[in-house]
Amino acid sequence: MISMRSVLLSLCLLGPVACDGGGAAAKDAAKGQEAKADLGETLATVNGVVVGSKEFEQAAARKAPASGDALSAEEKKEVLDSLVEEKLLYAAALDKGLDRDPKVQKVMVNTLLREDVYSTVKNGDFNDEMLQAYYEEHKSEFVVPEKVQIKRILVKVTEARADDAAKTEAERIRGEVVKQPDSFKDLAAKFSEDPYKRRGGDVGFVSKEGKPGLDAAIVDKAFGLETGAVSEVFKTADGYNIVQVAARREQVERTFQQMKGSVLRKVKNDKMKELYDGYVAKLKTGATISVDETKLAAVEIKNSRRPFTPGAGLPGAAEGDEGAEEGGLEAGGEDEGAAAPGGAMPAPAPAGGPAQK
Repeated sequence: MISMRSVLLSLCLLGPVACDGGGAAAKDAAKGQEAKADLGETLATVNGVVVGSKEFEQAAARKAPASGDALSAEEKKEVLDSLVEEKLLYAAALDKGLDRDPKVQKVMVNTLLREDVYSTVKNGDFNDEMLQAYYEEHKSEFVVPEKVQIKRILVKVTEARADDAAKTEAERIRGEVVKQPDSFKDLAAKFSEDPYKRRGGDVGFVSKEGKPGLDAAIVDKAFGLETGAVSEVFKTADGYNIVQVAARREQVERTFQQMKGSVLRKVKNDKMKELYDGYVAKLKTGATISVDETKLAAVEIKNSRRPFTPGAGLPGAAEGDEGAEEGGLEAGGEDEGAAAPGGAMPAPAPAGGPAQK
């Protein structure tokens, strides 16, 4: 099977060049390839692009011999043929301009960062003394805050439903809930007019800091209720609300030993962000970057579900991860993979790809 990863790594290695069936671009690609890496012995060339012994050995190591401990001559030829095919596919991909595809560029950027920036960061770089100091300075970050599970029914005020009518309808629904508290889910699914209608009005567990898109008045009201209690009808900008607190989770403080694995991930994450910022700043030095502010301002973005946070995709971040926050962090676990940079960019790339020089 042809490895798309190999094609993408080749794109990262050789850079964006045009394919012309073995002409000047292929020769330039070959020169760039040789300048970027020690390929070992040349086993084959495809339009001037070398298949080296080191790449071959890596690919061959992933193939199990049919018999014995070593690959047969036929099996080695199969591996080489596969690599030759990859080089041809790589050239075809360049010819179609796939290196300009944002998804491909994102993979290329992640590979570049993993190899040139993050490879120097190891768990062993951070001893217990450093981790303990970080924990003491950021102890509040390792506290699981008090949370309540909020259920909500919303009746909106619309052109077809006046304010008084909306309030009357909300009061009617609340009366049904008070008579039969277990009916909240069914009543919310039937009458509520907010996005949580399909979940029977269940907003989920929310801390006092609130939740994006949820009116702070809803949260304040919920934290003022006992577990199982139903609020009076009250109005927010969305309309008239009925809130019920289904469950409550008390604040939980954990010791350094319990949170050691999480501390390590955060410290390692901070180091990666520092390296990323320095690496990008170096690339920006001498680069020609032009931004058309007028056209940028004219671009209209709709349906943004969550606020943009620079660096939010940094490896190891668990923003909004209920499982990790509520006990999914292993006590003292030093998970090498948890903070390993792979698959998520530390900071969002420009939508249009690399800046044009």
